[in-house]
Amino acid sequence: MASKRPGLALRDVRFGFPSRANFLGPVTLSVSPGDCWSIVGPNGAGKTTLLRLMAGLIRPSGGDVLLGGHALHALPSRERARRLAMVPQSVTHDLDLTARELVLLGRYPHRAYNLFESAADERIAERAMTVTQTLEFADRRMDTLSGGEAQRVHLAAALAQEPTVLLLDEPTSSLDLRHQLGIHSLLRRRAADDALAVVVVTHDVNLALRFSTHVLLLSGGEVAAAGSPSDVLRPDRLTEVYGVEMVTLGGARRDASWLVPHGAEGEACES
Repeated sequence: MASKRPGLALRDVRFGFPSRANFLGPVTLSVSPGDCWSIVGPNGAGKTTLLRLMAGLIRPSGGDVLLGGHALHALPSRERARRLAMVPQSVTHDLDLTARELVLLGRYPHRAYNLFESAADERIAERAMTVTQTLEFADRRMDTLSGGEAQRVHLAAALAQEPTVLLLDEPTSSLDLRHQLGIHSLLRRRAADDALAVVVVTHDVNLALRFSTHVLLLSGGEVAAAGSPSDVLRPDRLTEVYGVEMVTLGGARRDASWLVPHGAEGEACES
């Protein structure tokens, strides 16, 4: 059983811009090994900003971000890279590297004295490419891959990093339906089997409902709800946050029901 010691914790975290001092927060949550959190909410709710705070790419204006119980900003960059990986929404694939070479870069924080890859590094990279179904184009240059293929290679690189915390911003935005389901299923399995703490930003409430252990719903930079998927992703709550009437179709089980908009067709496009 995975330890419940928090892998990543936010304590009363806030963030603001000069033009909007109270843009986001306060946010308090703990992401433990084995958890698979989804962050959902309308455009402009603060989802990507919150993920960037979790990754240490920006500093909060208030509160604390802790990685393994230590202040994230105080950890040396190499130590942080060993324990935390992030896959952004827009990944670069105009690179003079093969897919395998990019995935092996995920091993860089673990390499002794930053020298050449070891046999163990090669095995870890190959496993990451196997589970992300990217091994078939391992020797192709990144600039020959489609956007969806490149996105999966970057996910493989993040898994090869062997982090304790994995952050992903819209990881399936360029993928077809089969790969969307496959990636979210993979993330849920890795969280459970490898005691990995996973946080995914997604616009797809149905993927969040089906594959998450926990959901954080943001609205206007504030936490509208946090908890189990069935409690947070209720039609009445989503209707209030998104401003579109939502209903549930199908059975009572999460894997047999779908959240869909009802009525108000085309209202957002009316002048």
